[in-house]
Amino acid sequence: MGNNPKYTIAIPAFKGKYLKDCIKSVLEQTYEDYELIIVNDCSPDPIEEIVVAISDKRIQYYKNDLNEGAEHVVNNWNRCLSLAKGEYFVLLGDDDFMDANYLAEFDMLISTFPHLDVYHCRSKIVDQEGKVKELTSPWPSFENVYDNIYYRLNMSRVHFISDFVYRTASLKNRQGFYKLPLAWGSDDISAFAACANTGIAHTNKAIFNYRESPDTITRSGNTLLKMEAISKQKIWLNEFLQSAPKDSEQLLMYRKIKEELPSLILRKKADLIKNSITNGGIKALNFWLGTAKKYGIPKYLILRIFLAVKLRH
Repeated sequence: MGNNPKYTIAIPAFKGKYLKDCIKSVLEQTYEDYELIIVNDCSPDPIEEIVVAISDKRIQYYKNDLNEGAEHVVNNWNRCLSLAKGEYFVLLGDDDFMDANYLAEFDMLISTFPHLDVYHCRSKIVDQEGKVKELTSPWPSFENVYDNIYYRLNMSRVHFISDFVYRTASLKNRQGFYKLPLAWGSDDISAFAACANTGIAHTNKAIFNYRESPDTITRSGNTLLKMEAISKQKIWLNEFLQSAPKDSEQLLMYRKIKEELPSLILRKKADLIKNSITNGGIKALNFWLGTAKKYGIPKYLILRIFLAVKLRH
């Protein structure tokens, strides 16, 4: 590896439980032109001990002066990005792991679509022992930003921050990953912005492994911060949709998104409320009824969600 590797893989580290396996998956890559950056976000876990015990010249270890915390986790993502020297950038969750051909497969994808700013792969969802539970849905090999936005917003796709590879310079030029509370939707908006002009390419080889855990932000509480993040996603999308594309096919999907955006955003809020009521019962119901107007949610919808949850249980 020279001074300017082709790829930077960065791990914003806080949880130590699976970190050794995560690092091991990087060091076992069949494509070797990369650097590995690990940034310890002032974790109470023995992050430094885990890293120091692994001797490999490709590893660069850093520790933040202050903990960014879950709410501001994107700050640590962007700290990782600021240290990157690679032409392309991967952000890897500290409890997830790559297949050995992750970089090799992306390198072939990039050679096929060399002028894009973002690339994506299919993923495996694994349990805490690393056993595969399911695959994320397939995508077309290439699509424009409007298709990408629509099929993500209608909740027909699942993806994660680590199944994207970004062109480092373009990501830095956009001031890094888009900051939202808890990074809730930051992967979405960052990807939409990256493929806005040139689109996104995808491989249907499932080469990334996302580990489901009760400790992940996806499964944590902080419902109000997530609701705030959804509202900010809507603001970004409305601003992005102020300019219509010239391409006639893209224009059709653009109009579809504009027409359906209020209902798509409401659906995201409803899904969040469903999870809240499932866990919080009557107390959560009363809270959402009391704040319905603030968050632009019809009370009848909240009551329907409550009844559906109650009948299911």
